[in-house]
Order: sequence, then structure tokens, then C-alpha cells
Amino acid sequence: MPDGYHYADGEPMNGTADVLDLIGETWGRDVTWVAVPIERLPADFFTLSSGVAGEVTQKFANYRLGLAIVGDAAPHAAASNAVRAWIAEANRGEQLWFVRDEAELAARLSGRG
Repeated sequence: MPDGYHYADGEPMNGTADVLDLIGETWGRDVTWVAVPIERLPADFFTLSSGVAGEVTQKFANYRLGLAIVGDAAPHAAASNAVRAWIAEANRGEQLWFVRDEAELAARLSGRG
């Protein structure tokens, strides 16, 4: 895996405090991207109207960390046109990516050169 990457496995995150704790784990290390398994996300992350996704991703942006959601987001995308559009837009950017697995993330990070 390329340098500057942290795989954040662990218990599910329940709110902003858990997100900030995760960011704190990376502080002082040479980390530019944090990969979070999709199972760790707060339960209402993909309910865009809840604001949870925006709150989580904004915390990472504030600390200048890329956020990679690792796992199968297809069921969430299939259930909502808004989520599908959001995932597609995020994957075109440089702050938030949805990837199937660590191999896909490694390939994307390596291609950033």
C-alpha cells in the first residue's frame, strides 16, 4: 500500500466524536488518506437528508485528509438516485472516494503520482 495511508478498521462509528477520534489516530503521522470499511460508518450515513455524511466528510476535509470508503456501496446507490449521483461525483474528486477494496484504493493512490 502506498505511504500516507491508514486503514481504520474497528468498531462502528456512532457520531462525530468517533470520527474525531479516528482522525486523532492519524495525527502526527504521515497520513494523507484514511480508509474506512463501509461497515464502520454511522447507520444513517447513506441517508443524505440526515446530514451525517456531510458532517463526516467535512471533518476529514477540515483536517486535510482524504477519506476512502471501502466496501460495496452498490446497494446504497441502487436505493437512491441522490446517493448514486453523490458517489459518482465523489469518485471524480480528490477528497472522498468509494472503492470496492484495498487493491482498488492502492491503484488509485498509486496513480496520483
